[in-house]
Amino acid sequence: MYDDASYYAFVPSAHALEEKAAPTKHRRKTSLLAQPNEGVQANGSLTDGSIAVRETEEKAHSPPKASLSRRAQSYTDFHHAVRAVLRTEAASSGKKSDEIKDDFEFSEWYQNIEDDLLEASHIDYRQAAYQDQLKFTESYLESLSSTTGATLEILSSLSQSFGAVAAQTTAFQKQCEDLVAEQHRVTQLADDIGENLQYYSYLEPISRRLNAPGAGNFVRGREFSDMLARLDECLSYMTSHPLQREAATYRSRYRLLLTRGLTLIRVHFVVALRDIAQDVSRRIADRQLNDTTMSALLYAKFRVGASELKEAAQEIQKRAIVPEGAEPGAEAEYRSLLNELYTSYSATRGRLVIPLVVKKIADIAQAPSTSKNLVSFARNSIGYVKGVCSDEYELWLDWFEGEDGLYDFLESVCEPLYDHLRPRIIHENQLLKLCELCTLLQTRYMRDQDEEVEMVDLNQLDFSTLIQPALEDAQTRLVFRTQAILRDEIENYKPKPEDLDYPIRNKQVSLPGSKHNGPVTSGRKSSTAEVSTPKNPVIVEESDSLSARYGFDVEATFQGWYPTLRKAIWLLSRIYRLVNSAVFDDLAHEIVHQTTLSLDRASMLIASRSMTTDAQLFLLKHLLLLKQQIVAFDIEYVTPDVSFDFSGVTNTFYELRDRGGLFDPRNLWRFVGGGLLPRVVENMLDAKVELDGRLRTIINDFTTSTAERMTHAIYEKARSKKNFDAAIALQKTQELTAKEVPLLRHKLDEYLDDMRTKETLVGAVQNQVIMNYESFYEWFAAGKRATGAKVGKKGKGREDDVWDADTFGDWAEEVFGVRGMGMIGMNGGPSRSQSGSRNVSGCVSLDGSM
Repeated sequence: MYDDASYYAFVPSAHALEEKAAPTKHRRKTSLLAQPNEGVQANGSLTDGSIAVRETEEKAHSPPKASLSRRAQSYTDFHHAVRAVLRTEAASSGKKSDEIKDDFEFSEWYQNIEDDLLEASHIDYRQAAYQDQLKFTESYLESLSSTTGATLEILSSLSQSFGAVAAQTTAFQKQCEDLVAEQHRVTQLADDIGENLQYYSYLEPISRRLNAPGAGNFVRGREFSDMLARLDECLSYMTSHPLQREAATYRSRYRLLLTRGLTLIRVHFVVALRDIAQDVSRRIADRQLNDTTMSALLYAKFRVGASELKEAAQEIQKRAIVPEGAEPGAEAEYRSLLNELYTSYSATRGRLVIPLVVKKIADIAQAPSTSKNLVSFARNSIGYVKGVCSDEYELWLDWFEGEDGLYDFLESVCEPLYDHLRPRIIHENQLLKLCELCTLLQTRYMRDQDEEVEMVDLNQLDFSTLIQPALEDAQTRLVFRTQAILRDEIENYKPKPEDLDYPIRNKQVSLPGSKHNGPVTSGRKSSTAEVSTPKNPVIVEESDSLSARYGFDVEATFQGWYPTLRKAIWLLSRIYRLVNSAVFDDLAHEIVHQTTLSLDRASMLIASRSMTTDAQLFLLKHLLLLKQQIVAFDIEYVTPDVSFDFSGVTNTFYELRDRGGLFDPRNLWRFVGGGLLPRVVENMLDAKVELDGRLRTIINDFTTSTAERMTHAIYEKARSKKNFDAAIALQKTQELTAKEVPLLRHKLDEYLDDMRTKETLVGAVQNQVIMNYESFYEWFAAGKRATGAKVGKKGKGREDDVWDADTFGDWAEEVFGVRGMGMIGMNGGPSRSQSGSRNVSGCVSLDGSM
């Protein structure tokens, strides 16, 4: 009834069961524990033998090979097969089957058939073989489960072992890192200890080296400088680490070794220098040498080994430095050794050079051209000494670094020059020679103080430092001679009769072309050749051709000067710029002051011999000349005049005596502190201010006295008379003024050459005359108003009437004839038309104008 292809596909056949019961060829893979390099024991109980037994067990109880039953192709095919079987059975039995009428019956029938088929399919499984197979499979699965559990336990044990190994590895790694760090620390500590110990390890080898026989020969090598540098490093280390136990001891020993090394350098330097000097001295003593051979011996021979000895000397020089933080004035530790090198070199060179300098200076002093001439001797001898000093300067730089100690040696070389030049300067009485010497020294050998620093060559000999003592001697002698001339020929000058013969002396020395009979009417120069006095410093010398130098007859001009004025200008012009500015200012103030006093005395003597006007004009003329000349000398400073004021002492004494407490001890403190000591009073004496004041005084005296002679008829003394007539007094004043003005101009022409000055003085006299008349007219008008009479208005009125001030002023201007640049108003002061008030004091300016 069922198709074999479809039915038996659901149930395995007996053959198939036999195949399943037969041993299979299945084999598990090699256990993970049995693989190579994986023998790590988790807990120590798992061995290779147990693993092999379990693998044999697994092979005996392995499951049968699975086989798949053939499945029916489809449900429809199965349905058709069933119906075919049923028809066949019905035909064979000869029975007629019940017909299926509906789907329900078919479903019921199909359910029955299906149960039968299912029951039939289970027949084979109910057999004993199938049950055994299931039991075998069950046991296999249980064995597999137990094996899996054991494997999991092994894996868990391995995991724990791996964790322990990882922990141990981590701990080992940390221990290794700690050991490496400790190794680095110990290594660094060892290096530091070795580095610190090396400064202590140098002591013994250096001590043996420096104290060995023949240690002086070791100075020449390069290793000696390295050894000294190492000693410096050791000393620096010991100084910077004072807390180390043996630092102080080693520092003192290293310092002794350094001193020993530098002493060896000094000994080697001195011995080498002495050998060279002895060789040169022996060659010089053997035969006569010319200048070229002498120079080769003295300088070329010394330059042969100079570089080597210079390097050795630098080892001392760079250590002879005052340390930082030292007290002011402290000396470097090895300065004495360096000074010994300088002293030894200077003494050695001095024994060779100074005798030659002494011999040469003596030859120059005995030469005919220089034996009696100070300037010629100074020029030749200083030139020679400068050449020697220049050669010695260059040689010094070949032996030493820097100029320290050089100029002390060069001063000893210049001593023979000082020994010859100083006595000549002291015994020189001619001021001109002293001036020439100072000029020579300043212009040729002294360095200009105003010169820029960039222009000065620092590697060049500063000869001005060496020649400065000679210049100071010459300047001191020059100042002394100036003071002597000031005392003898200005302050104590006794004038001769011809020096005071004025105004006759003016006619004898009047300059050609300087006379002008008429007033200056414009600011232009006159066509006549006029010669004015020089306004620049003039050096008056009897041997000079002054006319050729200044372009006019200077001798004639100076002959009209008073001898003290001429000597004063001569002194100022000579010492100007030859002495220190402060010294010159003091001398200039004293010269001007004494000259002013001398001119005052001469003016009084002239007044006693001649007219007062001549004395005043003489003084005015010479003061103007003096003022013009000193302007060019640039006198800047003021001389202090110190005096003591004892007024406080006497005032305090009398005050205590009046109060009755003179002997009270409590008042002694006040007496001592407040009034016992005199006060020091400094009065600043300025010669220029003194000269200006004296000029103002003499100008006022001259204008006042001249105006008084013209207007004495209207003076208060004349007005006090009973029979005084104002009109007659005015007429007399007019006559005297008209008479005196030509005389005034004539006198001014005799004494003064500058037309502007003369016209200004005439204008000053005119103003003073008008001021005197204004005073008279105010008195006259006041008297008229007191009596009730009328005062005349502006205008001349009758000839016998009194003029008003303005009318008299207009008349005075016509009479005096002051025009152009001579007027006061042209110089910045008020003219008559601008202001009624007039002030003539202080009307002379620096150039002589009013």
